[in-house]
Amino acid sequence: MRSPTRISSPRPSHPHDGSPGVHYSNPYEELAELADPYDPDDPLGLGLASDDDADGGGRRGEPVGSGSGSGSGDDGAAWSPPNHRRSSRRRRGRFRGIPLTAKALIGLLVLGLLLVLGDRCAVMYSERKAEQELQKRLDLATAPNVTIHGFPFLTQVLGKDLQQVDIAVPDVAADRVSLAEVRAQAQDIRIVGDLPSSFRGATVGRMKGDVLLSFEDLSRELGASQVRFQALGPSSVRADGKLPVAGQQVSLHAQAQIRRQGDRGISTSVTDMRLDIPGIATYRPGPEPRAGLYLHKKAARQISEDSEKARALLSIPSVAEKLGVSPAEAGQARNDDRMLDRITESPRFVPALLAVNLVQAANEHPQLARKLGIDPTVAAALTRMKVPELTDKLELSFQLPRKAKGIKLTNIGVSPEGIRADLTGAGLSFGKTH
Repeated sequence: MRSPTRISSPRPSHPHDGSPGVHYSNPYEELAELADPYDPDDPLGLGLASDDDADGGGRRGEPVGSGSGSGSGDDGAAWSPPNHRRSSRRRRGRFRGIPLTAKALIGLLVLGLLLVLGDRCAVMYSERKAEQELQKRLDLATAPNVTIHGFPFLTQVLGKDLQQVDIAVPDVAADRVSLAEVRAQAQDIRIVGDLPSSFRGATVGRMKGDVLLSFEDLSRELGASQVRFQALGPSSVRADGKLPVAGQQVSLHAQAQIRRQGDRGISTSVTDMRLDIPGIATYRPGPEPRAGLYLHKKAARQISEDSEKARALLSIPSVAEKLGVSPAEAGQARNDDRMLDRITESPRFVPALLAVNLVQAANEHPQLARKLGIDPTVAAALTRMKVPELTDKLELSFQLPRKAKGIKLTNIGVSPEGIRADLTGAGLSFGKTH
């Protein structure tokens, strides 16, 4: 940019107000004096040259000094396109700077990733084939879940020796019920044949696992959605629910003990069962003296306070005798309120009434049963029920599948989820091992 130059101009003198010696100066003229002289090639005064000037007078995109497109100027060289090959060679040169050891490590890393991917694909394929074979050979309703452990897998296949295989089998049929889950961990497995194409069998060095018989399955398969099972102790189960009797629903309560049946089975035995007519009486099936129909404590107290019901009981000699009331006192109480009050208000009356078995009285005296709130039809149906008929609804037993040879059940117990047992085995054979 050119430095500004000042061009001085004569300052005209103009008289002002007729005063002699006083001159007036125009401020715009003073500003104009400070500006650069006007240059038609640089009207803004920024010191910029036109494209033609920058190119030495030639047109943009043409060699300097060219007239009609031929020849070259004296001050510049002929135009040529940019050479991009140089930059690409420079970029390739960057990779040439990486050390050979680094390149080798990258190559090994890529190769290792490919080998790991191939190994895992082989594991997944073998697991799927094993699941299909197990389902077929053990006649399972659903395919098990097989997990093969150990890395690398291909070296185990070449050696025909697997470190560990986990198997989870859901819903295994076992007699009247089904096992909710069977889990097993097999170790030291020798393969017969070639995986996965020509697998014929295997031998298992040792195996451990557990089985679960869930209370949910017991309730569905044995209780028919009317009885619920739950844990009562480390080796006992409780069952509660409803049972239809003579067109009415009575409450069912029972206890069952869990025991091992041989080395491969589990069974239960019902030790305590009762059928409740809600708020009135309980029937216990089985042999005397515990079996029978007995009033609830609340119902016995209500009878002691109800004169009509108390007289109905005392009118039956066998019942009065069991209550410790003599025939003379019982006869007098039927007409004498004071004698009746003396008998029913005695502290021995309610406990004695709770110990009275009302089976015979309810069957022989239907009117008495109705006064006590017991339906005679229900009472008669309860007394006809036998223990085997009732316990058959709750007892269970199951055995491990016959094809699972060499496996034993140990440590049978009860957990909040259901009945559990441990599985053990050694030297097991699967398929063709010869």
